[in-house]
Amino acid sequence: MPLYEHVLISRQDLSNAQAEGLVEHFSTVLSDNGGKVVESEYWGVKTMAYKINKNRKGHYAFLKTDAPSSAVQEMERLARLHDDVMRVLTIKVDAHEEGPSVQMQKRDERSERRERR
Repeated sequence: MPLYEHVLISRQDLSNAQAEGLVEHFSTVLSDNGGKVVESEYWGVKTMAYKINKNRKGHYAFLKTDAPSSAVQEMERLARLHDDVMRVLTIKVDAHEEGPSVQMQKRDERSERRERR
């Protein structure tokens, strides 16, 4: 099955438990349609570059999945219909990277970064 990475942005006025509940909800949608979630991360509340639906901040979540395209399409469709989800980004990848994502790494652990002057 193809490998995908998803980033979900939900409204800022949700609690952390509600935002993580959305991740669980969409994980079950994928598993019900024949896919599986390899890993999920909750990145927390972050400031966005521009307003989306009058919100400056949003709860970010990251999912690594192994699912057929029909399951991904169903998850994206339900995310678009859900009132609490502002944006969904899905990318098809060749392989999942090992370890935590760049957002979860500490600044000291990030490799090959230009030195500040």
